[in-house]
Amino acid sequence: MPTGVIFAIILLPLFSFLAISFVLRPFFSHRPQLSWYTAIGAIGASLVLSIWTLMKVSAAEGHVLAMPDYEWLAIGDTVIPIGVTVDALAAVMLIVVTVVSLMVQVYSRAYMHGDGGYVRYFAFMSLFTASMLGLVLADNLLFLFLFWEGVGLCSYLLIGFWFHKPEAARAAMKAFVVTRLGDFGFLVAILLLYANTGTFDIGELQHLALVGTLGGTVLTWAAIGVFSGAVGKSAQFPLHTWLPDAMEGPTPVSALIHAATMVAAGVYLVARLFPIFASDSMAITTVAVIGGFTAIFAATMGLVMNDIKRVLAYSTISQLGYMMLGLGVVGMAVSNGIIPVEHGLALGVAVGIFHLFTHAFFKALLFLGAGSVSHATGTFDMRRMGGLRKAMPWTYFMFLIASLSLAGIWPLAGFWSKEGILAYAQDSAPVLFYLAIITVFMTAFYMFRVIFLTFAGEYRGQVEEGHGLHESPLMMLLPMGVLAILAVVAGWLGVNEFLGGHSHGFFSALTHPLAWASLGLAGAGIFLAYAIYGAKWLSAASLRRRFAPIHTLLSHKYWFDELYENILVMRLMINGIFGFLHWVDDHIIDGAVNGIAAVTVIGGSVIRRLETGQLQAYGLAIFIGILAIVAFLFIFS
Repeated sequence: MPTGVIFAIILLPLFSFLAISFVLRPFFSHRPQLSWYTAIGAIGASLVLSIWTLMKVSAAEGHVLAMPDYEWLAIGDTVIPIGVTVDALAAVMLIVVTVVSLMVQVYSRAYMHGDGGYVRYFAFMSLFTASMLGLVLADNLLFLFLFWEGVGLCSYLLIGFWFHKPEAARAAMKAFVVTRLGDFGFLVAILLLYANTGTFDIGELQHLALVGTLGGTVLTWAAIGVFSGAVGKSAQFPLHTWLPDAMEGPTPVSALIHAATMVAAGVYLVARLFPIFASDSMAITTVAVIGGFTAIFAATMGLVMNDIKRVLAYSTISQLGYMMLGLGVVGMAVSNGIIPVEHGLALGVAVGIFHLFTHAFFKALLFLGAGSVSHATGTFDMRRMGGLRKAMPWTYFMFLIASLSLAGIWPLAGFWSKEGILAYAQDSAPVLFYLAIITVFMTAFYMFRVIFLTFAGEYRGQVEEGHGLHESPLMMLLPMGVLAILAVVAGWLGVNEFLGGHSHGFFSALTHPLAWASLGLAGAGIFLAYAIYGAKWLSAASLRRRFAPIHTLLSHKYWFDELYENILVMRLMINGIFGFLHWVDDHIIDGAVNGIAAVTVIGGSVIRRLETGQLQAYGLAIFIGILAIVAFLFIFS
C-alpha cells in the first residue's frame, strides 16, 4: 500500500486548514460557504482513504501493514525517523475520527449559519481533525506528542471559540491549564524512556517491555507518567474538572471532543502502549482503579445536573472511565498470568477500544441532539424544556436510540461493548466490577431523566412570538440519522473480533447471567426515572429536600472547582508559593541589586568629596599614608 495514501489521510484536513486560513478567509470572506465545502471535501476524502486502509489492513497478515520510516533529523549518531503505524487499532480509530468529524461538519453548516466566526470555525475544525489523525498514525512517541499537543491547542481554540464571552474564555483556559498538568507527566515519561532505551519508537519500546529489558522502577514511573497524560486528556479523576466547563464551546465542537478527538486521545494512548502497561502490575492496576472510580464518580454528578450538555459531559467522563477500566482489568489479568500474554495484549485493546468505537457514535448523536433541541428552544436548561416529542419527533426518536444504546440495552451498540468490560471486571477485580455495575443503573437513570424532562410532559419554556417550536432543518437531521444507524449496528460489525476480542452470537450473549443482571439494572434505572419525571409517582422536589445534603454535594460537584481554584490555585499557589517567590524576588534578588547600587552611589559620593582639586589636601593625604606605612613596618617588623 503506498505510504503517500496514509500520509494523505492526515494532510488533507491540514491543507483544508491552510487553505481556509490563508486563502479563503482573507480573499473570499464574502463567500463563507466555501470554507464548509473545503472542510467537507478534505475530511470526506480522508474518510474514503480510511475505509480503503481498513480494507487493506483486514486483508493483511496479522492485520498489520508494513510501512517504511523516513529519516527526519540526524544529530551525531542519533537519528529520529518519521513514520506511521497501520494496524487494526489505527484502522478502527481512523474510521471513528473521520466518520464522526464528517457528520459534525455536515451538521455544523446549519448550526453555525450566520455566526461571525463561520470561516474560522471550519479552519479550526479541520486542524483538530488533522491533529487527531496524526496522533492515531504516529509510530513514535515524539511525533505522537507533537500531535497530542496539537489536539490540545485546537481544543483550546474551539472551547473558547466565542472568546467574547467570559465564560468561554475561562473554560478554554481551564481546559488548557488542567490538561497541561497531565501532559507534563507524559513529557517526562517520554524523556525517561528515551534516556534509558535510546529510542522513541513505540514498537521497540513495547518489545523491550515485554522481554524485560525495560522494567523495574523505570518502567513503572514511565507508565505512570504516560497515564498522567491520558488522565488529563480523557478527563479522568482528579483532572476531570475541565470537561464539563468545555460545554461553553459550540455544540458540534462538544460532539467532536467527546466522541472522537480530545478525550478519545487518552484512551487511545493507553491502548497503543498497552504492552508497556501490562508489563507492570502497579501501572496497570492504577489504570483500572482510576477508570473504575471515575466511572461511578462522574455518574453521580450526572444525576443532578440541569444543563443537558453538562449531563452528557459527565456521562462522557463516566464512559471514559469504563474504557480505562476495560483496558485495566484485562491488563491485570495478563500481568497476573491469568490470561496468556500473546492473547491478552490484543484482548485488552479490543475490550477498551470496542467501547470507544460504539461510544463515539451514540455520544456524538446525543450532543448533536442536544444542539438540535437548543436550536429550537434557545436554551440547554432542561427545566425550561418539556413536551418536545410532539414538535421534534425525529430529534426525539434519534435521541432515544442513543440514550438506550448508552444505557446498554440489547441489541444496541452500547450493550455489546459494555458487557465485555463488565465480564472481565467481574473476573479480575470484583470491587471495581461492583462500582461498574452500579454505574449501569445510574447511567440509565440520568439519561432517561433527560428524556422525560426534555421530551415528555408539557413545554415549560417561553415561545417567542412568531417563532414556534419546530424540528431542526434537514442538514442537521441527516448526520444525526447516520449516527443513529451506527448507534444501533456498531456492535454487530465485528470490530471487537477484528481487534482481537471474542465473538458473541446475536442471541447467545443473553445466555450469560451477567447480561440479564446489567439489563435488569438498566431497566430499573429507566423505570425510576419514569416514576419521578414521567408518571410523577414520586416528587423530585420532595426527594431533593429529603436528601438535601447529598443533592448539594453532587450539584456542587463535590466542591472540586472550589478546592482547585480557591485553595490550591489562590491560596497555595498564588498567595503561598508564588507569594513567597514574589517576596524573594522583591526583597532578596531586587534588594541585593538595589543594595549594590546604593553602596556604589554612597562610595562614589565619598570619593567625589575626597577629590577636591587642592594640592595641599593631596599632600596631607600622602603624608598620612607614609606615616601609616612606617607605623605598620615598625609594629610588625
